[in-house]
Amino acid sequence: MELEPDTIVNKVASSNLISIDLEVYYPHGDRVLLDIKDQLFQELVLREKDFREYIKTTDWSQYQSKYVAIVCSADAIVPTWAYMLLAIHLRPYTKNLVFGNLEVLEQCLWDAFLAKFPFEQYQDNKVVIKGCSKLPVPVYAFTALAQGLQPFAMSIMYGEPCSTVPLYKRKAL
Repeated sequence: MELEPDTIVNKVASSNLISIDLEVYYPHGDRVLLDIKDQLFQELVLREKDFREYIKTTDWSQYQSKYVAIVCSADAIVPTWAYMLLAIHLRPYTKNLVFGNLEVLEQCLWDAFLAKFPFEQYQDNKVVIKGCSKLPVPVYAFTALAQGLQPFAMSIMYGEPCSTVPLYKRKAL
């Protein structure tokens, strides 16, 4: 079948590129930073009795179905058990909980997703990792995805199928 001279052909749609849009896999939910500096005496010392009272009287249900990052932004020595006790009380309510800032939380969420990602499904394929998104997908997720795909994909590109930046191409044997 011959095309008419003015027929527009969508070469992107007919190509064998596989597009991965990380926005589709974005872990939805509120992210909360729980800073325990206000639970310290003069923001310097954790008093066990006071901290246990805080644990006992706090309504942990406010963290229901949220992603929580626990930190202490004060320059103080906080015993490890305090974070552990906090985690034990938060665990029944949260979607996920980490020790660290919101960036650490985001990295842990994407690590959990990528640990289950079927990289081998992209064996010998040309892959485009979609670049633009409305959600705040971190650079970490893009770099980790590219690393995971590299042993399998024939080529990896970034951007949109109509305008890509080549990142990796497997050398021919």
